[in-house]
Amino acid sequence: MAASQRVDAVVIGGGPYGLAAATHLTERGVEHRAFGTPMGGWLEHMPIGMFLKSTARDSSIGSPHQKMGIGDWCAAAGVEPYDKDGGEIPIPVADFIEYGRWFQEREVSELEQQQVAGVARLTSGFEVELASGERLRSATVVVAVGTAPFAYVPPEFRAAGSEAEWACGRVSHSSDHHDLSGFSGKTVAVVGRGQSALETAVLLHEAGAAAVHLLVRSPDLIWGGPPPAADPGLLHKLQSPPSQLGDGWTTLLITRYAAAYRHLPDRVRLAGVQKILGPFGAWWLKSRFEGIDVHLQTKVTGAGPHADGVRLDLVDQDGTRSHLDVAHVIAATGYRVDVHSLGFLSDEIAGSVATVEGSPRLTGGFESSVPGVFFSGLAAAATFGPMMRFVCGSGFAGPRVADGVTARLRGR
Repeated sequence: MAASQRVDAVVIGGGPYGLAAATHLTERGVEHRAFGTPMGGWLEHMPIGMFLKSTARDSSIGSPHQKMGIGDWCAAAGVEPYDKDGGEIPIPVADFIEYGRWFQEREVSELEQQQVAGVARLTSGFEVELASGERLRSATVVVAVGTAPFAYVPPEFRAAGSEAEWACGRVSHSSDHHDLSGFSGKTVAVVGRGQSALETAVLLHEAGAAAVHLLVRSPDLIWGGPPPAADPGLLHKLQSPPSQLGDGWTTLLITRYAAAYRHLPDRVRLAGVQKILGPFGAWWLKSRFEGIDVHLQTKVTGAGPHADGVRLDLVDQDGTRSHLDVAHVIAATGYRVDVHSLGFLSDEIAGSVATVEGSPRLTGGFESSVPGVFFSGLAAAATFGPMMRFVCGSGFAGPRVADGVTARLRGR
């Protein structure tokens, strides 16, 4: 089928970063088409009953227009503000999804609920194939697919060869589950110590799991502190200045100077993404963290089938080896960006993108080494820092992606 249309840009992704890119492209008058399910990643890969770790001040999607923040949605929907009286009320994921849909209907009404099946490079621009079979040509492509494609499961859980089938239905990533009620009455092991692991364990327990084992390599769990007073005073502001990602000089610097972050050496940038705002549990979750069997300083060295479930091989800090038999294992082990995991990119494009440990190297306009291919969201964290892991980063990325696309089009 011949390509039926030519556009200046294609945006892939219907989450916060895709929506932010699309609305800023519209603001600049760039002819584009945007594809994806509105807030699809949040709807399909976040569990029912979850609350956002982010607070109201860092959970608004980037827009060139006023009155499009989550507080404005609260006012329009008749929902009590999540930052009422300066506090931090946890945001239910269902409410955040509704906010994202509200944003999409007003800012990116042209979003097409189709999936992109393939992107191939042409002599000039790109050919984009949709799942429907339609093909179109675009001068530029913006990849803003969220986190799900980069879900990471450690190698000790990856069966190979003739044993590859045993893991199906027994080992999964935390992003694979929207409804945890199916684990009622079952014994489950959760691996990890970040918010995803801790909240998954809590939700499993509350859903009636027979037993929940949390396996943690570190010597302890880390919990965030409660929010400061509504007016913390000058001394507190000097010691821990407020920022979009919480109070503190480090978070202030990485949010205010995200554009400069990309000029740091590779090892410094990557270390910052891993360590700044690293694995910890939200303060409001700690009171619900009960009835869970926590195994600290415990490493999983292997996994295999056992009866109708999984047998995990464990080793503790003393080198003592043991086994744990469970019905299912959930790896809440985070995400690792790898452009080759994006199946819709042709092998030629994926192989041509310059990377640093799997993440694309980007210009100040979020453009990769393949002219005309842009990455936003988590894929941009290795360049612009930890802010790209959070919704508030869409406010930084949106206008700069649009600037980068505009510059590429003019260069063309």
